[in-house]
Amino acid sequence: MSESFLFVVVVVAMALVFDFTNGMHDSANSIATVVSTRVLSPRQAVLWAAFFNFIAFLVFGTSVAETVGKGLIDVSLVTPTIILAGLIGTISWNIITWYLGLPTSSSHALMGGYAGAAVASAGFQAIIVSGWCKILLFMVLAPAIGLFLGWALKIVATWLVFKRSLTSINKWSRRLQLVSAAFDSLGHGGNDAQKTMGIITSLLVSAGYLKTFHVPFWVVLSANGAIALGTLSGGWRIIKGSSKN
Repeated sequence: MSESFLFVVVVVAMALVFDFTNGMHDSANSIATVVSTRVLSPRQAVLWAAFFNFIAFLVFGTSVAETVGKGLIDVSLVTPTIILAGLIGTISWNIITWYLGLPTSSSHALMGGYAGAAVASAGFQAIIVSGWCKILLFMVLAPAIGLFLGWALKIVATWLVFKRSLTSINKWSRRLQLVSAAFDSLGHGGNDAQKTMGIITSLLVSAGYLKTFHVPFWVVLSANGAIALGTLSGGWRIIKGSSKN
């Protein structure tokens, strides 16, 4: 077994550790409401979220993985060492903010760590500007879209409960909170796990184990499994930290 192969195995393991910390860090986003309203206990809520994190691969493709893996950084300039450096920075950030109970974005940490390591090694020529433009654009558009959709859903919900009994409203709101938490967790697993898939696939291409960029099925299962396990372990700490603030 060659040293280069062992190094790739170590970097793959580090990528899955990041994925684990991602689930540990970000699961609170989808379970905070069902826990604070006592629809589910904290343990039930993380089990609910973890399940939908894992099965997300059955619903989503790998387009996000392709964007992260080959749409942001020039794969021809990437080495396993660059990927390892980016992952170490990202994991460190996730653990620190998780410990402090700070609800920060694991996705932005990953992209920033990956880009920073690539620039430090190969210069700004490693950056694919068009890919970053799309990300930066939606960093601005996403909150505005969310604000509009939230406003629209509030109007719809208000009309739906108009003149209905409190008992009926409470019963259906509890059921619908389970649905919304499930969709949130499904989106979390489908989106964030793909970022790890993209990093691992970039690693395999740069190390010569893949000739073209395509995500192997074992990578898909590993990434969704790691994020689900992270969700099981850490969501409650972020909820408590957010509630104190």
